[in-house]
Amino acid sequence: MRRFPALVCGAALLFTATSSSVAPPGWEPLLDKQLSKWQTYQSYRHQLGYKGQPPTDAQGKPLPPIGYNKNEANVFSVLMQEGKPVLRISGEIYGCVFTKQDFRNYDLKLKVKWGTKKWVPRLDEPLDSGILYNSQGECGVDYWRSWMLSQEFQVSEGQRGNAMGDFWCIANSTADIRAAYNPTKDTLRYNPAAAPVTMGRGGPGFCQAAANYEVPNGQWNELELINVNGQSVHIVNGHVVLAVNNSAAVVNGQRQPLTYGKIQLQSEAAEVFYQDIMIKPLDAMPAQYAKYFK
Repeated sequence: MRRFPALVCGAALLFTATSSSVAPPGWEPLLDKQLSKWQTYQSYRHQLGYKGQPPTDAQGKPLPPIGYNKNEANVFSVLMQEGKPVLRISGEIYGCVFTKQDFRNYDLKLKVKWGTKKWVPRLDEPLDSGILYNSQGECGVDYWRSWMLSQEFQVSEGQRGNAMGDFWCIANSTADIRAAYNPTKDTLRYNPAAAPVTMGRGGPGFCQAAANYEVPNGQWNELELINVNGQSVHIVNGHVVLAVNNSAAVVNGQRQPLTYGKIQLQSEAAEVFYQDIMIKPLDAMPAQYAKYFK
């Protein structure tokens, strides 16, 4: 598991404009032109009618996924814009980029904006991606056979009940979220005054953010994830939209803590751009967010 190195002063903290973002003191930049701190995984070009089973060949035999570090169709690429690296995820093939290192107890910040391309099977769905945290194990264990066991800070276009900062259980993860059914009674919405609801474990696996604070398409959204000792806070453009407590995974019917791991960024049938990805270690949940867990 990653332990943050001691920070050093002077020239060692400077990163050239052609290779990496310059992070404020105390922060570690995670994105450079070479994607040197990340690996990739690609599963399949999912088609309409997918029901959770792997695609098959003409003889009905399951096809293998594309796999790790293949980058078919150049789904993952880094562009230089205004002297800074920008990660482009085309979305053409389901999968992810994920950090080589595990992280525990941190503040993660990044910026995201939408592109214009969509792909089957989500041509008529909102643009979609996601930040998957506390990610452990192999990729491809979820319904879409694309991601690791993890918790999701959803990155989604604010349509049809979706919003930046929504929560999803990925694979066999579980957590407790204070939530109540929304006015249409069809799904849960985060409400800090409500009673905790256990997510996953055969119950609901999705919870809406408290509200949608996304900026118009084409502009950069500023996202922040505070993740400490199994508690996490989803922040969108400065607004707390959801808090997750008791992050865990269900293994052999038992709940086990899920409090550290890699960070994944999803490729999910939509073009999306990320920049200014940086992380800072934390010793405890910051005082201004502790109230969400009382």
